[in-house]
Amino acid sequence: MPELPDIELYLHALRERVQGKPMKDARLKSVFLLRTVDPSLDSMKGREVRGFRRIGKRIVFEMGELEGEPVFMVFHLMISGRFQWKKPGAKLGGPDLAAFDFAEGTLVMTEASKKKRAKLHIVRGEAALAEHDPGGIDPLTASVSSFGEALRAHNHTIKRALTDPRIFSGIGNAYSDEILFEAKLPPHKWTSRLTDDEVGRLHAAVAATLKEWTRRLIDELQGAWPKKVTAFRPDMKVHGKYGEPCVRCGEKIQRVAFASNEMNYCATCQNEGKLLADRGLSRLLKGDWPKTLEQLEEMKRERKA
Repeated sequence: MPELPDIELYLHALRERVQGKPMKDARLKSVFLLRTVDPSLDSMKGREVRGFRRIGKRIVFEMGELEGEPVFMVFHLMISGRFQWKKPGAKLGGPDLAAFDFAEGTLVMTEASKKKRAKLHIVRGEAALAEHDPGGIDPLTASVSSFGEALRAHNHTIKRALTDPRIFSGIGNAYSDEILFEAKLPPHKWTSRLTDDEVGRLHAAVAATLKEWTRRLIDELQGAWPKKVTAFRPDMKVHGKYGEPCVRCGEKIQRVAFASNEMNYCATCQNEGKLLADRGLSRLLKGDWPKTLEQLEEMKRERKA
């Protein structure tokens, strides 16, 4: 799922192309995309795109006023939703869900998955827009004190807290791995047990990681459209790097698999050399699950023998 840096990347590209421009037409291919009835999609035709906002992992088009109230198009890309910029009047097909036509080109929304989860809501008024905000604070503007208050309001693991949209806005599985590595903190540590120093380190790592990746992704575009928005990037330090050497210590990056995702971390840099139990392997190995990197390597050697 696109996270804060990816959403900011889209916003940057959209502002350059369609801000201040009228939407000539709006074509819906998948009836599952549009989740609201009033205002209608047809009422967006001919309207100028006044601006853009980010609400968590949602992209908001500001579409001016309708009957005295501001109107917004709220896109939630979910896991597989993406935007493509194509030539004017581009035809829809395959994974395309909808097209939004401008004089300069056509914005096409796609979804690779067969499970159509991407959403578009068209809402009227700031109050209706606020209903789409999960409530998490903006991690880029939060002070250390407000960040710490949000973090400790409920007792969760740091990983869960960072990725909870009701606590922090826009952070998901990929960038939380990078943030925790930067902060040198284990993902499973409980927020209630964090020291003030650790909260400060985490706060700094959140801002530094998200800002750095946003800047890097925009710089890499060089004015082009972001065609490949993915949670796995070659320059990431731990996310998606299972089995590869840590850029700090050289030990192999470890993982914990859960549901359809996995969490990546360095046991040496983040957890004093101790391994976190992987649920699937823990069930298989039961009491034989290794506790340290040394035990893990020894187990591998024994299995090869």
